[in-house]
Amino acid sequence: MSNVVVVGAQWGDEGKGKLVDWLTEQAQGVVRFQGGHNAGHTLVIKGQKYALHVMPSGVMREGVRCYIGNGVVLSPAKILEEIKKFEAGGIEIRPRLHISDACPLILPFHAALDVAREVKLEQSGHSKIGTTGKGIGPAYEDKIARRALRVQDLRTPDLFIKKVGELAEYYNFILTKWLNASPIEIEPVIEQTLTQAEELLPMCGDVSELLYQACARGDRLLFEGAQGTLLDIDHGTYPYVTSSNVVAGNASTGSGIGADKLHYVLGITKAYCTRVGEGPFPTELDIFAESSVGHHLSTVGAERGVTTGRFRRCGWLDIPALRRSNRINGTTGLCITKLDVLDGLKELKLCVAYRLDGRLVDLLPQGADNIARCEPIYEVMPGWVQSTVGVVQYEQLPLNARNYLKRIEELSGVPIDMISTGPDRDHTILIRHPFAK
Repeated sequence: MSNVVVVGAQWGDEGKGKLVDWLTEQAQGVVRFQGGHNAGHTLVIKGQKYALHVMPSGVMREGVRCYIGNGVVLSPAKILEEIKKFEAGGIEIRPRLHISDACPLILPFHAALDVAREVKLEQSGHSKIGTTGKGIGPAYEDKIARRALRVQDLRTPDLFIKKVGELAEYYNFILTKWLNASPIEIEPVIEQTLTQAEELLPMCGDVSELLYQACARGDRLLFEGAQGTLLDIDHGTYPYVTSSNVVAGNASTGSGIGADKLHYVLGITKAYCTRVGEGPFPTELDIFAESSVGHHLSTVGAERGVTTGRFRRCGWLDIPALRRSNRINGTTGLCITKLDVLDGLKELKLCVAYRLDGRLVDLLPQGADNIARCEPIYEVMPGWVQSTVGVVQYEQLPLNARNYLKRIEELSGVPIDMISTGPDRDHTILIRHPFAK
């Protein structure tokens, strides 16, 4: 039995969903362990696109169990919306979806606070955090402050009504008195959520125990993170980060399984870098100047957010950032995605170090202010003109593409075990299988 953790090694949007879907061919379960419906995973199967937000990416594999762990903040409305969308396409989900009773709930006042805060920051002349406005941060705040409503509270409606009334009073005070925003009407929230609970609760229970049982019977499990390491609340470009721990270590606490059950960490990184939202980005390029490299990466890579629709910022691959990510996650092997986007570029650049306050640094510093002062130092390599789209054998890649990949291995200190050469699940080069441990 071998279990695999899949994490993003950059600022998210690395293509984790496709790789989890591909790896699930040899797994019996997929576990989502943090984040909320602010995540966006796109799967392309036989040319058809499927967008996921909170649903584990194993949903497209018949018979594979999908687990949503306690580390996820859950919107009852959004998970049911996602379930029904797939059911409309003939994909059965409910009998194989297991949601933790310990998941904190995201309710309408969380999203209202999220949006109102960003508006106030902008009006005050401060930089926005760049949240998705979906209430993820406020829901995690409730969890840490020990006032969160959790899935298990839906089992006792009277208690839920009492708790949600107290929480709404708190949020409406902040919305109206501090943020000059409209209050949330509480009665519709109660009515809608309790109605949703009737559908939701049959899929909820003790996910920690279910995962223990799965391991005991020898199931192979994939643990799927959302966002990326550089957005981790502790280790990312703080404060321009998400509200949860997205690193591999949280696969244990976010699902309730012992760390001894996690055997391999797959770090997903694009062959270049992207970022959505605010915050420092040392290798950023101009994506709007036509005929520029940034424009090429943006357009050829179709760099728009799945959840937000926002243009992703694009830049060269950042090795000091990748090195930091590998150390935090204990990365066993890398998967390089979107290699095909680099097709046709005459030369490529790898950021191998920074110049920070007059000294050379080869590891991403901590904190946004320090990172914002980093000047990238580049190593230039020749590109290739041949198409790599859909290539499934490493030896079939152009020589310069192979040299580029080898250099990433050398500089990052972690072997490349997989390469993605296109959006379809079959556009994958396998060098070493994560489940082969």
